[in-house]
Amino acid sequence: MTQIDEQRTIAAPPERVFDWLLNPENLTVSRWFRQAAWVDASGPGVGATREVRTFGFWVHEQITAYDAPRSCSYRVVDGFPPVHQNGTLTCSPSGGGTHVDWVSRYTIAARGGGKVLEVLTAPLMRLFVFRAILTGCAKALEKS
Repeated sequence: MTQIDEQRTIAAPPERVFDWLLNPENLTVSRWFRQAAWVDASGPGVGATREVRTFGFWVHEQITAYDAPRSCSYRVVDGFPPVHQNGTLTCSPSGGGTHVDWVSRYTIAARGGGKVLEVLTAPLMRLFVFRAILTGCAKALEKS
């Protein structure tokens, strides 16, 4: 299992940061993702599912725990290629802003490339997904 832990402090209140990060459309600030939306307009909350798509890859992530504006946990319930993933996003007050800690753990099935693909994708996921999304959040909220 591979773990990514990306952290950033954003100069905006936790409520705004949390809401921004939980809006699937904002995930497309990462060039890795082409589309992201709630499935069946379910919106954020336990049991809600979002679909995230990119070139040759898609996942359905279901929220398993939701404590706005502090934390949200999710797991992949379906996708291609097969991947087992779960993550937790935590927003904590920090000075005049918000400290975000985003932890994701994933395993790629052996038939999907397994451990080799995990080793290759971890630095790319950290940079082009998690860091890009947190940077996009900071840019969007710190300028307004």
